[in-house]
Amino acid sequence: MEVKQIYTGCLAQGAYYIESDGEAAIVDPLREVQPYLNLAKDRGATIKYVLETHFHADFVSGHLTLAQKTGAP
Repeated sequence: MEVKQIYTGCLAQGAYYIESDGEAAIVDPLREVQPYLNLAKDRGATIKYVLETHFHADFVSGHLTLAQKTGAP
């Protein structure tokens, strides 16, 4: 299992990329989703899940865009 934190200091927000057996989950994605897509592609993985831990009033989430681009629920 691979776990990577993708941290954005200006927003003090951490997203997570979790991968196992070629399947990945993205937790609390930022609005810009290309880094997650690039990481999965570079590792030969498929993003299967997009998760939000709670309602985020302090930043714009990329969960809908990421779900649309990957077909992940």
